[in-house]
Amino acid sequence: MSSAAEQEAVERERADEGRSARPAAVLNGRRRPVPAVPVWPGAPTPLGARFRAGPDGAVGTNFALWAGGAEAVELCLFDGRGAESRETRVALTELTHEIWHGFVPGVMPGQRYGYRVHGRWDPWTGARWNPAKLLLDPYARAVDGDFGLPPEVYGHVRDWPDQRVADTVRDERDSAPYVPKGVVVHDDDDWSDDHRPKTPWADSVIYELHVRGFTRLHPGIPPELRGTYAGLAHPAAVDHLVRLGVTAVELLPVHQFAHEDHLLRRGLRNYWGYNSIGYFAPHAAYASTGTTGQQVGEFKRMVRALHAAGIEVILDVVYNHTAEAGELGPTLSLKGIDNRGYYRLRSDGRGYADYTGCGNTLHVVQPQVLRLITDSLRYWVTEMGVDGFRFDLAAALARSMHDVDMLSPFLAVIAQDPVLRRVKLIAEPWDVGSGGYQVGAFPPLWTEWNDRYRNAVRDFWRGALPDVRDLGYRLSGSSDLYAWGGRRPYASVNFVTAHDGFTLRDLVSYERKHNEANGEGNRDGSDDNRSWNCGAEGDTDDAGVRALRRRQLRNLLTTLLLSTGVPMLVAGDEMGRTQRGNNNAYCQDNETGWVDWSLLDDPGWRELFELTSRLIALRHRHPVLRRRAFFSGRAHSADGLRDLAWFTAHGQEMTEGDWYAPASTLGMYLSGRDIPGRDARGAPVVDDSFLAVLHAGEGPVDFVLPQGPWARRYELVVDTSREEQSRPPGTPHRAGATVTVPARTVLLLRVVE
Repeated sequence: MSSAAEQEAVERERADEGRSARPAAVLNGRRRPVPAVPVWPGAPTPLGARFRAGPDGAVGTNFALWAGGAEAVELCLFDGRGAESRETRVALTELTHEIWHGFVPGVMPGQRYGYRVHGRWDPWTGARWNPAKLLLDPYARAVDGDFGLPPEVYGHVRDWPDQRVADTVRDERDSAPYVPKGVVVHDDDDWSDDHRPKTPWADSVIYELHVRGFTRLHPGIPPELRGTYAGLAHPAAVDHLVRLGVTAVELLPVHQFAHEDHLLRRGLRNYWGYNSIGYFAPHAAYASTGTTGQQVGEFKRMVRALHAAGIEVILDVVYNHTAEAGELGPTLSLKGIDNRGYYRLRSDGRGYADYTGCGNTLHVVQPQVLRLITDSLRYWVTEMGVDGFRFDLAAALARSMHDVDMLSPFLAVIAQDPVLRRVKLIAEPWDVGSGGYQVGAFPPLWTEWNDRYRNAVRDFWRGALPDVRDLGYRLSGSSDLYAWGGRRPYASVNFVTAHDGFTLRDLVSYERKHNEANGEGNRDGSDDNRSWNCGAEGDTDDAGVRALRRRQLRNLLTTLLLSTGVPMLVAGDEMGRTQRGNNNAYCQDNETGWVDWSLLDDPGWRELFELTSRLIALRHRHPVLRRRAFFSGRAHSADGLRDLAWFTAHGQEMTEGDWYAPASTLGMYLSGRDIPGRDARGAPVVDDSFLAVLHAGEGPVDFVLPQGPWARRYELVVDTSREEQSRPPGTPHRAGATVTVPARTVLLLRVVE
């Protein structure tokens, strides 16, 4: 036998000593008395902890936990906190379809609880049960406490001398003092006074924000509410969103999440929240009112306040992996409940299949995992009032056994679910596994983050596009990606920046990432930024560079808000927020990651806000800018006027050769006369027509305005070369005239006759 095999045999013997033959009441070698707490059979549904009236009207809480391969389950009830906390264990003896359940009379809302699950310890086959570890209920609707990661919360001996086999050695220390607890919540809110905006996709403008980061420095929000759900509900926060004109906020993760060990060791914390551990619980640290259930009501009041202002709430959700990481990660919930039932494992059973880059991947093909996800989604819609979801690494959810499959169980269930098929569904259409890039492949009902739009727009304005073919597709709705299967232009969520990457201001101020503060030697974050610093790296006193950067910001925002599809802005980009070159601020819960509201006191940045607001208002007024169907490019009348036409700087329609020739100038004509569809009363939709001229060249260009049948006269509406943007220029021009377009400028002209 080889030395490695001998070592494995020794570890198997060590593990066998701690398997489930141990009596349930014995822990850490000591027998503990089991208090006499009445437990009635209860019901296997719904899963989780539900306060209700039981037999004979007795009030209490029904507990139900799916734990397919477990041999025993103990419900653990906690009174007090810290060293004074007292644990009472109750055996759940009823088992229905792999669900352990029981009704405990007298357990009231606010009760803190967890589970201990007994079973085999055999990591070589994926079995990692360890009753020494207190586990969070996957269906807990509130979580009290924070996740630190001391050695006691690991199911294996984290500091075992030989790390190659550390995950196979079971740790017998009790984790209860070191982990948060679930909280019994009772809320019979029926949402009868709430009015969902129900904004159509084509009319939507999304604003991605972080609950804490958006409100943490806002001077109009009381200090005690900054960084919280209540802070986002405050009139000062809502007023900014209303003045800007956005129709939906997309919140970075608000599911309960944990901090990674490598961050805690460096004195940092997970800021973005893409490390979920509780799919039903609002993240407790964002609550101002308390963490023993109060966070649920506070979240709902935030949703109500946004709805009252006509703003939808979309959640960024992370169902592709959990905070338990891989085999060397902590045991917090699913890993200790049924590791093999919840996670995709490698063929050896011991390691994890990782399509997420975070150590594990939920096994969505398994019925109980699919139920967990869909139950969570329905809960947030029906009981928490949200209007849609953006799915992080959605390709991982669409995998069947291995490959991404657009007929996968997850996508099939969503398509037929009467609740979920009616809400906004946004896919981040990729993961890190083989074949994971799926932009344009998701089925109808779904919209997608369109990174090809981001790349084309960035490259055009930094002078890196070889021609304008790709830009033409992106400006007009990306029909090459989405014009199939009944999909519409609003299947494309257009964005130039997102939380992940440079802010808009940094995109024109840095050519290299500057992530040193993350403590990873500047190795983290993307190296493919497609950015241009306009002549100086970072902050500069050069007035010319600063003016050029502000013009580039105006160009990027104007391009985004004139493009067909659904525009997405990132909080603070409308007023020049900077992260000082950090393009991966996931662990920067400080001024780097927070919105700096003092920027609005600077006239230059306030002008940028005013331009953004004016462009959004223009978009809302003109249906030609938010089409519900793709352009045909064909003439619909005898005069030859088409719904979409492209022009060179000579005022001539582009030929096939023009699309392949190097160019830095593109004219796009949008006809408001041939908009498909009808309004709510059945009347044809008719709008103004517009000509947009995008010029990314280093010097000015003379552009000839197209003549009949396109127009006889134009009026200038937007000119990004102008520093002052609070009022439109309003300059008239006759068709056939030559206008000089300054270097790196967008002109938007309205056809007036």
